[in-house]
Amino acid sequence: MSDAELPVDGARVLADLTTLRGFGAYETGVHKPTFSEPHLRSLHWLADELPEAGLSATIDGIGNVLGQSTKPGLKLLAGSHLESQNYAGWLDGPLGVIYALEAARVINNDPSIAGSVEVASWCDEEGHFGSLLGSRSYVGDVSEAELDAARDRSTGRPMREALRDAGLEGRARITAEPGRHIGYLEAHIEQGDTLESGGLAIGVVTSIVGIWQYRIGFAGEQNHAGTTRMAVRKDAGLALAKFFVAIDARFPAACGPRTVWTTGRISLEPGAPSIIPGHAEMLFQIRDDDPAVIERLESLLRSLAEDATAHGPCRVTVERVRTGAPARMDPMFHHAIETASATLANGRSLHMPSGAGHDAQVLARIMPAGMLFVPSIGGVSHHWTEDTSDADIVTGARVFAEACRRLLAG
Repeated sequence: MSDAELPVDGARVLADLTTLRGFGAYETGVHKPTFSEPHLRSLHWLADELPEAGLSATIDGIGNVLGQSTKPGLKLLAGSHLESQNYAGWLDGPLGVIYALEAARVINNDPSIAGSVEVASWCDEEGHFGSLLGSRSYVGDVSEAELDAARDRSTGRPMREALRDAGLEGRARITAEPGRHIGYLEAHIEQGDTLESGGLAIGVVTSIVGIWQYRIGFAGEQNHAGTTRMAVRKDAGLALAKFFVAIDARFPAACGPRTVWTTGRISLEPGAPSIIPGHAEMLFQIRDDDPAVIERLESLLRSLAEDATAHGPCRVTVERVRTGAPARMDPMFHHAIETASATLANGRSLHMPSGAGHDAQVLARIMPAGMLFVPSIGGVSHHWTEDTSDADIVTGARVFAEACRRLLAG
């Protein structure tokens, strides 16, 4: 393999990201939900760019964009996603797609480099209709029944309707061709402040957390807020609040060093100021990269619910609504990223886990996978102020492309 630096065009990388930022611009970020007009414009823009990288372009029946190469030699799959959270950041997803596109441009069009980079934009990583639907579809883990049932979490719009309006109805969903790729590489902003606070340029991702989500229900008794004595109330809202506090009191002794848990939504029924809530619900999430830790915490959660029910006055139920197995990234990918960082980022790299879910954890089920992080300014993500410096973006693109070349060299 030549020691010459790949001709990654940093200005082109920044220009491509700026173009995508213009689709669905909101404040300094974007609002680009899955299958919205800005998201679809992004998909078609990418499809139009892929031939320049020596790739044929297909948008499949779930909205994945896949660029395939006919160049002889090994093939590495790379990419991320192009939709956003609601009113959120401009780099979460597109950064990885553009890094993959730029790596494909410089590697695929160089006859002295054996092999090629194929590019993917996975649809709905952000979960507007489901959980990592695009990448899961690619590995054969999404049934037609799941698509029939899928609804936009914000509007209730059926996914089938969204696919029809996007012109994707009736298209085949592409699934992975066994043995086609040596693995999958994804780049992403860190979405935390570890790299920035340490003056580092590159995160070498070692693992991606599993995400387990629960719906916890509290059944009480709806009654008049003015005439019902405190001693006889069965206030579901109060039961929820006590349970919330009990979790924070009990989980620290049972969790792992990097476990996090979050109550993301609370609802009270009927939700009126003069009515004691007869039902309450909280959506609760646990993240860790050790399945044993998550299983231990789920057991504790169910034990807390049993205790709360036994002592009353409300019945507490725990329903698991989502599971996401943790994934280990492949050591071969660690080495390629770290070696590229040594020369192109002055060795300012760190091995670290990912506290967020990514498509790479799905691809890791069927092929070796790796991830590269670049710093997030202030650790901000899922908000329109999300940002990364131009210098860090360009450094990351160079490291990413070099890691691709090293992986293809074997």
